[in-house]
This record gives sequence, C-alpha cells and structure tokens, in this order.
Amino acid sequence: MSVKNRYPNQDRYINLLTDFGFKRLFGTEPNKELLIDFLNVMLPAKHKVQDVSYRNNENLGNTPLDRKAIFDIYCESKTGEKFIVELQKAKQNYFKDRSVYYATFPIQEQAIKGEWNYKLSSVYTIGILDFIFEDHEEESELFHIVELKNQKCKVFYDKLKFIYVELPKFTKTVEELESHFEKWLFLLKHLSELEAPPEALQEVVFERLFEISEIANFSAVEQEAYENSLKYYRDLQNVVATSREEGVEEGIARGIEQGRQEGIQEGREQGRQEGIQENTIAIARSCIQQGLDIETIMSITQLSREDIEAL
Repeated sequence: MSVKNRYPNQDRYINLLTDFGFKRLFGTEPNKELLIDFLNVMLPAKHKVQDVSYRNNENLGNTPLDRKAIFDIYCESKTGEKFIVELQKAKQNYFKDRSVYYATFPIQEQAIKGEWNYKLSSVYTIGILDFIFEDHEEESELFHIVELKNQKCKVFYDKLKFIYVELPKFTKTVEELESHFEKWLFLLKHLSELEAPPEALQEVVFERLFEISEIANFSAVEQEAYENSLKYYRDLQNVVATSREEGVEEGIARGIEQGRQEGIQEGREQGRQEGIQENTIAIARSCIQQGLDIETIMSITQLSREDIEAL
C-alpha cells in the first residue's frame, strides 16, 4: 500500500546508488527483468543473458552494508551456457582488494564433493563506481574490462573478468544520450534529480524502473528505510569530499612551512624570487606526497606540467 510522502522536501525518485535503492533495483526477484536488461549492456555479446536466479547471499559480505550492495547471480545465456555474475556497488576503500576477495566466493562454491575435474563456469564481477580511480583521473574512458593476462599481454584465463564503470566520468545530458548503455548510466547517476520520466527514457523496460523508484509508492517502513540509507550515503560522500579538501589544505600548509625553513637555511642572499620558487616546489612536492593529481597541483602552484613531472 502506498502512502503519502512524509518528507515534503524529498525527491520524487530514489537515489539508486544508496544501499536501499541499489538493492530495490537489482536485488529482488520481481525486478529481475531490469537486472537482465542492465547486465546485457555490460556483458560481452557471447554472454547475453536470457534468465537469472539469485543465489543465497548470506555468506557474501563481512558487514551488513556489503551484503546489501553485493549480489551473486546465476545466469543462463541465450545459447544455454551457464555463468555467474557478481554485481557490486563498489566502495572507494580497497576496491580492487574487495573485488578480488568477493570474486573467490562464486569460484570456490562451484566445487563438487568427491571426484571433480575442476571445470569452472565463467565468473564476471561488475562494479558500479561512484568515484574515479586516482590513476584514471586524466583518462576519459569510463568503462573498463580487466582480465588475467601473461607477460605478453595475452589472456591467460578467459573465465574471470572484472568489469567496472566510473560513473562520475559520465557527463552527458538527457538530450545527448545515444545508446541504451548511456541511458542506464544516466539513470544510475541522475534518477533522483528527475521530476518526471524524460521523453528519451520512456521505454518499456524503464517504465518498471520509474514505478518501483517512486517514493510516493513506498510504505511508511520503506520510506524510513530509504531515508536512513540516503543519510548514510550522503554522510559517506561528505566524508570523502572533506578528506580531499583537508588533504589539499594540509599539503599547502606543510609545503609553505617547508619552503620557509629551506629558504631560511639557504640564506637571504639567494633573493626573494628564488625563495618563492623553492616555496612553490616544496608545496608541489607535498601535494605529490598527498596523492593529488597533476591538474590540481598545477592550479595550486602555477607550475607547468613538465616541472611537476620532473619532481
């Protein structure tokens, strides 16, 4: 039974990147047609999904939050091949480690007691990232496929693949959407900002998505659960943003102090201009140690890219 929205300033649709929104969209049997449609824009053509079933996810995740954001899904392709997809709403801390760790569960659980030839079904790990890897910040590519390769860059094992998409890199407006893949990315990133379904997204498959995502259709219990999940999500985003800001400020402060001390030691005779240059280099070095990207350091210090790379 739907209830009137108890939060007058609330959005019309849920944020799909909250634990509640992600589980409601992808983690429930009644909505598996949406899951199938999404998987088919992420997976290679040979593994187009025809049907899915959810395995028992109680063993997944060391915390309740992980268990809400990771699903193991048994899939059957249109050619009848069976394979497994692990779908994650990825977190920034130790993402690569977490992905590899959780990928071991659907691999190990294929074991058969007694005599077994160790033949495994394919396993895909799909990560939905609402952050950008530091070593990818200067790349425009947002869709990544990672495989096990040898020293000659030839695929060593083709049954384990990690697929992830960096959502912050997706900047298209609704008028610029060109493919079904882009429409999914737009909804994952911007659904909660919409007041009504845009014309470009009025497809049969998305009608169900808008229906299940409309907060006015939630029970009082569901609304409260969503509000709690949204608060947690926003708090986490604020912590990440604050940490970045504090890192920049601390880097600048340390750099200024370091530059001041070095300037004193080298003596006034080196002149005002040289002191300023040493100060700037110290700030740049400190920023590098803090892990800031080159574009940010260039903005802070006014040094060229070549000067920063030389450090």
